[in-house]
Amino acid sequence: MELRTFGDPVLRRKAEPVETINEDIREICRLMVEVMLRENGVGLAAPQIGIPLQIFVLDANDEFHVVINPELVERSEDVEETQEGCLSVPGVSAPVARSTRAVVEGLNLEGQRIRLEGEGLLARAIQHEIDHLNGRLFLDQLSMARRQSLIKEYQRSKREDSA
Repeated sequence: MELRTFGDPVLRRKAEPVETINEDIREICRLMVEVMLRENGVGLAAPQIGIPLQIFVLDANDEFHVVINPELVERSEDVEETQEGCLSVPGVSAPVARSTRAVVEGLNLEGQRIRLEGEGLLARAIQHEIDHLNGRLFLDQLSMARRQSLIKEYQRSKREDSA
């Protein structure tokens, strides 16, 4: 399964809800975990592998989480700016302000309602993956000047990698 990178239109589309959790959906989740681990990521949303469905997987605080049809139901007013990167925009990172606590509700692989509460890295990862499901990248959180600078840096490193 190929990781989609900046410029791929699937990363800018709002993901569709999962209608039925079946073996196909479970296989997508398995592949997502495989790609996330192969790429040394903390999280991965289905659009990042070209599948516009509302699913994300996380590996934070030594725990795996699979959330289907997630809804961000709560986040703290306290915000922390921390360096953030993305598997779909490899080689660049920037300080991004995010809530220090986030709560998401959704379904697990058995179709049961779950609630995932996180602080620190887990809260940041939840918000980052929710952004992916809404067609947004961490770059969108930055000022226009900083965003353009990082895009140029990304394009330069991509050219160097292919040379």
